[in-house]
Amino acid sequence: MAEITLTGENFEKEVLQSNLPVLVDFWATWCGPCRMMAPIVEELADEYDGKIVVGKVDVDENEDLAAQYGIMSIPTLLIFKNGEVADTAVGVTPKDKLLSMLL
Repeated sequence: MAEITLTGENFEKEVLQSNLPVLVDFWATWCGPCRMMAPIVEELADEYDGKIVVGKVDVDENEDLAAQYGIMSIPTLLIFKNGEVADTAVGVTPKDKLLSMLL
């Protein structure tokens, strides 16, 4: 399954009500490190389809959502489990570290 584009409208349903762990990537189109993370995030979405949910929040289009979760720099990746933030990674993060946070 491809990554889900998350907005204020679908965040609760797709993330907070998910039965699976959710990786939420807060990013922006102009952010170089975000572009470096994109292939890693995409790989996780493809390889762990059915085991995790992967969503992306464009901070420029969803400022309220970014503010709600205290996003101060990007990329910031939040791991949600049972509707709660379980872990956080800021900056370019290796795939294996993200996996260990998720599973």
